Amino acid sequence: MSSLTEAEKRSAQVNADEMEIAAGHAREQLEGWVPELADEDDVREALEKAFDYRGDITVTRKDGSQVQGYLFDRRSGTTLETSYVRIIPTNEKAKLNIAYSEIAALAFTGRDNAAGKTFEAWVKKYWEKKAAGEKNIQIEPEKLD
Repeated sequence: MSSLTEAEKRSAQVNADEMEIAAGHAREQLEGWVPELADEDDVREALEKAFDYRGDITVTRKDGSQVQGYLFDRRSGTTLETSYVRIIPTNEKAKLNIAYSEIAALAFTGRDNAAGKTFEAWVKKYWEKKAAGEKNIQIEPEKLD
């Protein structure tokens, strides 16, 4: 049984401070975007982005009807016919299932409620309030429209 030397043990240890700085992913500015849905890959990619979007989208179906609302779920099947998005329409309480194959166009029409709301922004507000001498600091979430 081999044992590690002290130098090997030190190099194998994880520095907790280094772990705290993990690279995130860049957030795209999607508000107002109307993706081109030229092929199946475009449709799937655009709907994945719509799922991550924290605002309303507008789906135009191939029959010309439109649904505006929040895309809260998607079911990816092997074909566009067996893949569905689930949307809560803006004006209704009923949830709609729309097959990917029925979608002619997609637009990111609503305000992205999560834009600019990073942990770093929250911490900056905290330190600004603390530096101003405030006590019992609580940072409240912004009201959604």
